[in-house]
Amino acid sequence: MEEYPGAGHEASPSAAPSWVVVVPVKGSAEAKSRLGAGLERAALADAFALDTVAALVEASAVEQVFVVTASARLGALLAGLGAVIVSETPSAETGHARLNAAILRGLAATRLAYPRANLAVMTGDLPALRPADLEKAFALAAVHSRSMVADADGVGTTTLFARAGVTVTPRFGLGSRAAHEADGHAVLDLSPTSSLRRDVDTAADLDAARLIGLGPHTSALL
Repeated sequence: MEEYPGAGHEASPSAAPSWVVVVPVKGSAEAKSRLGAGLERAALADAFALDTVAALVEASAVEQVFVVTASARLGALLAGLGAVIVSETPSAETGHARLNAAILRGLAATRLAYPRANLAVMTGDLPALRPADLEKAFALAAVHSRSMVADADGVGTTTLFARAGVTVTPRFGLGSRAAHEADGHAVLDLSPTSSLRRDVDTAADLDAARLIGLGPHTSALL
């Protein structure tokens, strides 16, 4: 059994609500295929993950970030930012099935290390993530047993939240917003321009995120 820093940790009942966040990261040459071809795409996918995790690590509401990835190279970079790395197990699954399986592995690790934590799952492609938007989302999520952030198109999901002791089943993929709502996740009332809603899959998505302000890793590539 793997062991993680903070195993068995329990937050003080009097402390302000804090969150442990799971971030799945592919970390391979196949990442972000809709951005186009070439090494630049893979480098951008890495940068998105680095900017996402860096913003989470700095958020006052976040106690720890767990990253699930099969890439030792990218895992080392993310660990350098302060994340705990969970190795993605080899699997014959692909696409969203593999993504959801990786998230479940990350959730299992967080429950082992932080059994009484509030949990969140966030996609690793939010390069414009802003501290103020994070704090607002965590505050709104604290009043719901289960909640979520819909993507800018309103049909997908960028973030799931579950209060301590509440189960969460990731259903990322086509129509994930409807699937997560059916599981009882309330859609948080965030502005359409919130950086939590600006995941990047296409060049148009990247342009929209650029208007908000990209993180340093992504900006350095562009």
